[in-house]
Amino acid sequence: MSEFKPGGGQGGRTSLEAKGALAFQIFCAVVFLSMIGLVFYNAMLRYVFRASFAPSEEWARFLFMYITFFGAIEAFYRHRHIAVDMLTSRLSGRPRKGVEILAQILSLAALFVLMVGGVVLVAQTIDTKTVATGINMAFVNGTLPLMAIVVFFMRLRDLYHTVRKPAAEFKAVEKGA
Repeated sequence: MSEFKPGGGQGGRTSLEAKGALAFQIFCAVVFLSMIGLVFYNAMLRYVFRASFAPSEEWARFLFMYITFFGAIEAFYRHRHIAVDMLTSRLSGRPRKGVEILAQILSLAALFVLMVGGVVLVAQTIDTKTVATGINMAFVNGTLPLMAIVVFFMRLRDLYHTVRKPAAEFKAVEKGA
């Protein structure tokens, strides 16, 4: 039986997984560069021509929201999110497995709250348009429930693998001298 490697498939990446990861990275790079370009464009308009383009500020703000939530998906996928492991790194065996399962269940509960809250927010703003661009706010606020749903299923997959993993494989992390 091969070892589960989060974000890396069973032992290695498949070609489809690698292409998907590359497409996601390109998407995030385009969103980030677009945000930087819009802010630069507006700054140039202000300082050189003494004018501004109001929709560029709004678009930059929306792109910042998108890059934040899609970056969260990437961080959870690669297990590079912030994690405090002062307690769990000292545990091993069943106690560590139990704490990790509890932590994953609590994170699933928090993601569920984000998901429900995001859906409620989208429902409340579905008939609201933005000031400068006239974009429907549900399009903007929809990133929150989308991120929560995607990460929820990632954490569910991680919980499944943690439950199936034998307790003997949960080792304490030894401190280096």
